[in-house]
Amino acid sequence: VVTKKANIELMFIDPYWARLQFAREYRFSVPLLNVTTIMRGSHRDRFDGPLDSPYEFAKTEGLKTDTFDNFLNVIDAIFQKAVENDAVCLKSTQAYQRALTYARVPRERAAQAYGKSPDEITAEEQRDFEDFMFWRVCELSAKYDLPFQVHTGQARVQGSNPLLLVDVIEANPNTKFILFHGGYPWVGETAVIAMRHRNVWIDSVWLPTLSYTMAKRAYQEWLEAVPSDRIMWGADTVNAEGIYAATEFTRQCVAEALSEKVQRGELIEKHANRIGRQIMRDNALKLFPKLKRWLWRDRSSE
Repeated sequence: VVTKKANIELMFIDPYWARLQFAREYRFSVPLLNVTTIMRGSHRDRFDGPLDSPYEFAKTEGLKTDTFDNFLNVIDAIFQKAVENDAVCLKSTQAYQRALTYARVPRERAAQAYGKSPDEITAEEQRDFEDFMFWRVCELSAKYDLPFQVHTGQARVQGSNPLLLVDVIEANPNTKFILFHGGYPWVGETAVIAMRHRNVWIDSVWLPTLSYTMAKRAYQEWLEAVPSDRIMWGADTVNAEGIYAATEFTRQCVAEALSEKVQRGELIEKHANRIGRQIMRDNALKLFPKLKRWLWRDRSSE
């Protein structure tokens, strides 16, 4: 279904059930590092299972977590492990748990929160820890050249507007931010963020499924504000049938958006075809160059 019906050659798989595992179980699967739980890990009791816990990772690797500095060393070691195992990017879904407002917290304040159990830490101290860790992850994203996928919009809508990330984006120009779901419903805001910041990519993942009308409008609006090589797509489903449906939905939506621009004289057909290929394939290969060595289809006849 994935490789033939949906015609997918490579697909990012988020191991949210085991975030610190990087196995490639299929030739079309691409590993990533989900950092959502890492960023709230002020204490070992915040983790439900060993496959998400940096503390269990540290135990396995013979590393210490007795101080905040040692904990940060463990996080760096996790990133090294991810790169060694061919992870190509990072992902955060914190927008489901909290607002995307991340203050620039001093290291000392985050260290004061570290090690306090969920029962004794205050909400403010936990927020300080998470804020510091988000900024730390942005730094590591640039250090290890792992683009950072950030869930925006649609989750806790009172705190998931992508505009809340602008200060972090501006302060980390070497970090490549990928704004998921196009920031829905704030697709226009997402466009102006990408327009103003060259280190921002827009990913329309799941958007045509959420709102087909909004998605078609968004593709057209984004193409008027952002270079066509910084727009991508994704399925965001957990089964093969859903992947196939989301893929077909997206292809149709992109095709309609581009054909309407051709009909209005805003694009010539040749350029519309190129942009369609960019969104559906080429932009990902450009942003994630590691992918090129995993391509397995014979394209010699194309």
